[in-house]
Amino acid sequence: MGLIVWKRTLRTASSERFLAIRDGKEIAATDLHYLPNGVVSGTMTVLEDAAPQGGWSEEAVGELLRSLDDDYLPDVDVDTGNLIYTVVVGRVVGTFEATKNG
Repeated sequence: MGLIVWKRTLRTASSERFLAIRDGKEIAATDLHYLPNGVVSGTMTVLEDAAPQGGWSEEAVGELLRSLDDDYLPDVDVDTGNLIYTVVVGRVVGTFEATKNG
C-alpha cells in the first residue's frame, strides 16, 4: 500500500486525532478515546478517493490500523480486546469554521 506516515493533529487528556498520509495525500483520519477502564476506542474514516488498488478491502484497512497501532499504541491492541475500532469509508465535504461577527 505504500509508506504511511501518521501525523497527530489534536491531543487532549483523554483523546487524540491522527491523519494518515501516503505519498503526500491524506488517506484517513482517526479519533482515539482513552477510556477509564484501559480500553481505547477509535473511529477511523478512510477516504474513498484515496483507496488503494482494488478499494478499501478488509486487508487494506487492517494494514492501516496496524500501522497506527504499531507506531502510537504500544499498550493496547485489537487482539487482546482493549483496542476497538469503528471504520467508516467517506469523502471530505468541506471545512467549516466559526466566524466572528462584526
